Amino acid sequence: MRIVFAALFTIMAADAQAHEAGAEAGDPWNYLFVVLPLALTALAYAIGMRRLWSASARGQTIHLQRAVCFGAGWLFLAAALVSPLDRLATQLFTAHMIEHEILMVIAAPLFVLSKPLAPLLWSLPQKLRASVGRLSKPLAPLLWSLPQKLRASVGRALVRSVVLLPVRKAATNQLIATGLHGATLWLWHAPRLYDAALAETPIHWLQHLSFFCTALIFWWALLFGRGRQDYGTAIFYLFATTLHSGFLGILLSFAREPLYRSQGAGAASWGLSALEDQQLAGLIMWVPAGMIYVAAALALAAAWIGGSNASFAGESNDDAGARGGQAAEPDGGLRNGSHRS
Repeated sequence: MRIVFAALFTIMAADAQAHEAGAEAGDPWNYLFVVLPLALTALAYAIGMRRLWSASARGQTIHLQRAVCFGAGWLFLAAALVSPLDRLATQLFTAHMIEHEILMVIAAPLFVLSKPLAPLLWSLPQKLRASVGRLSKPLAPLLWSLPQKLRASVGRALVRSVVLLPVRKAATNQLIATGLHGATLWLWHAPRLYDAALAETPIHWLQHLSFFCTALIFWWALLFGRGRQDYGTAIFYLFATTLHSGFLGILLSFAREPLYRSQGAGAASWGLSALEDQQLAGLIMWVPAGMIYVAAALALAAAWIGGSNASFAGESNDDAGARGGQAAEPDGGLRNGSHRS
């Protein structure tokens, strides 16, 4: 709990320092759109995990690992949205690209990997546990942070929510999740929408929110949507994402003129032209971000092959046992027959 509050105060201090350095007039909205949700989410998760640890001592090691993933994802998310990086992103396309990639390929998968275990749902009525489990699993610690009398009501509302139904469907369908994430990426890089996001603060936060939320759905569908049996297709969709996002990065890198009029306004103060700034941003999307997708695909391939080998070994042992049993029965029959004779 102390770590959570220390991180919150550190981020708020960084935001205040950015204001002193010459932030824009609309920056107080950051507290409404970013700082407050971040603070409430961290506090709720900390309360939920504390209650989980007190209720289940045996799973503390596993829960601690996932809590570390959540904490790391939360810190990366805060660093992208509240730190001076967000101020720099209004001047440099390169900084803006780093901000977006942190949201999509670092913070989002870390949040997905922080999924809690089934004991988080034990306080709910038995009929609701499986239903709430089909929602995004990171919601469970938030339920635990609520008073006990409210958990069942909130869980029931989440299960019956028409708004969350498409999210649940997309989170279990890798094709839909990949298409949704890819369409969001390309749509927001259309020059008119991108310039609008730079000009209007609400549109800017909508852009960040859509990047992050579709990335959550994408990573959840690939890692946990249908389990280990669909790791093969998940690898395919990761490589497909690597190709289309890399192609967008190539377009930005090899463009002969800046595509976004207002993005590179502050590039000159950093010794770059607007075109060089755009090319560097495209290179970041093309290579480092692409390498993260490739690394995730290789990790899934290793898990998939390892699971297949374990399954094959188990089947081989069963076959050997069956053959041994078949061989023993005739031998036993011969011995019984010889004994009778």
